[in-house]
Amino acid sequence: MSSVSLPPLLDNLTVLGCGAAVVDLLAAVAAYPEPDDKIRTTSLKVQGGGNAGNALTCVARLGLKSRLISKVADDAQGRSILEELQADGVDTSFFVGSIDLTHFKSSSLKCKEAQFEQQLVGFRDGEVSKEGNSPFTYVIVDNQTKTRTCIHTPGYPPMRPEELSGSSLSSALDGARLFYSDVRLHETALVIAQEIQATRKNIPVLVDAEKKREGLDDLLNFSDYVVCSATFPQVWTEAPSIGSALVSMLLRLPKLKFVIVTLGEDGCIMLERSVNESPEEEMDVDSLVESLKQRKQDDIAIPTCVSSTVTKVRANGIGTVNARVFVGTAEKIPPSEVIDTTGAGDAFIGAVLYAICTNMPPEIMLPFAAQVAAAGCRALGARTGLPHRSDPRLAPFLHI
Repeated sequence: MSSVSLPPLLDNLTVLGCGAAVVDLLAAVAAYPEPDDKIRTTSLKVQGGGNAGNALTCVARLGLKSRLISKVADDAQGRSILEELQADGVDTSFFVGSIDLTHFKSSSLKCKEAQFEQQLVGFRDGEVSKEGNSPFTYVIVDNQTKTRTCIHTPGYPPMRPEELSGSSLSSALDGARLFYSDVRLHETALVIAQEIQATRKNIPVLVDAEKKREGLDDLLNFSDYVVCSATFPQVWTEAPSIGSALVSMLLRLPKLKFVIVTLGEDGCIMLERSVNESPEEEMDVDSLVESLKQRKQDDIAIPTCVSSTVTKVRANGIGTVNARVFVGTAEKIPPSEVIDTTGAGDAFIGAVLYAICTNMPPEIMLPFAAQVAAAGCRALGARTGLPHRSDPRLAPFLHI
């Protein structure tokens, strides 16, 4: 696939992230096994994963600088995690418990698999736990239903906030345009968010609200942007609909500028707060969302977006907020081209991080993020299909 020529990016666009960086052991199967089944894989891949690791890899491939704060052990998985991130241009110098990769050479997939299996043997025997183990995840990819099941083993010992020194934190924040947390290392992420607020650094905070996790509520109070999974808004707010849940989130989190809920093949919905306009028109949020859905162009394969004007958006029994509503579509991928949805949400978030840093308007940001996520679904693993900025599939969104 040929690349395209694009205008240069500013040098000071840096995204700082804090969260999970793991090894994914991906096994594709013809169909998900029944209990006590013995089946064979149709394909196998060992690759870096983790929400933050994936999102910042996406950011780096799109041309921005990215720094990741996380923790790995001195084991085969840890070396593989760092090597892969560094190969994609992610700054791993703020990892704790990390390994010097100066003399660590790239290895073949077969070698990585052998190292991984050797490490697993040590883990089962209790040898690795003495020194700790890096996190890893088994991912079962069902070729029939196009779904994936993740079985995660956390790293040990877990990261403690005090492992990130004050000087390292200051260096990590230096020049950062945006801070992102996947809430996996919530205590450390909270320290970073508090430091941003205490020092009055103009660094917005984006939180990945995948599901209710320990420490999430504290981080949401610092957030300027939130990207949610399909189920999170209603679970967190107990509102009767997605639209009313988004209104509730803006009312409960006064610092929040926008919230996006991703809906897989059904696209996404975004509610953006307006602080400069005081509209007279008031409309029920569910009716507004439905009217926008009716305007979608379902015959277009590439992602698109429709939006409302600034409106007093009402959720019955909850309240009103001055806001714009956006409804974005997903790319209509032919079923034969969908390989694996692992990391699609992380790719979407990576593209949103890029869009915020480059001041991309929401009408472009949402279809751009959907296009990046769709590209990742065409290959096995969260990172294999992540596009680079020069990918011609992204050109329509980057030349505007």
